[in-house]
Amino acid sequence: MTEKRPEFQGEQFEKGLKIRREVLGDAYVDCSLASATDVSAPLQKFVTEWCWGEIWSRPGLERRMRSVLNLGMLIALNRSAEFKLHVRGALNNGITRDEIVEIVMQAAVYCGAPASLEAMKSAQAVFAEIDEE
Repeated sequence: MTEKRPEFQGEQFEKGLKIRREVLGDAYVDCSLASATDVSAPLQKFVTEWCWGEIWSRPGLERRMRSVLNLGMLIALNRSAEFKLHVRGALNNGITRDEIVEIVMQAAVYCGAPASLEAMKSAQAVFAEIDEE
């Protein structure tokens, strides 16, 4: 699939693609790339190369810590779709369900109850989806 788009080529893209798949899973990444259009493909390239290939590959933080940070930031930004995606990624990176609940609780103090209530609903939805799989 990635060979169909010239912008989805190159060493940095492949580096990011590997990490993106390890954290988010093949199904999500395949869907994201397959649904890329001429308009959205440049953003997919940017995210894969820079977010995943450059930042997530840096040696300064382990993936677990990056997941904790992402969950907190996504709660603060109230981005429930991305939060759900990164709950799965956090679980793949070794964060436990109990730790995710604690991250949401911590965010309640600093981000507010509405953001944390939404995050808790999202986390529970992901847990339920995983339990059904």
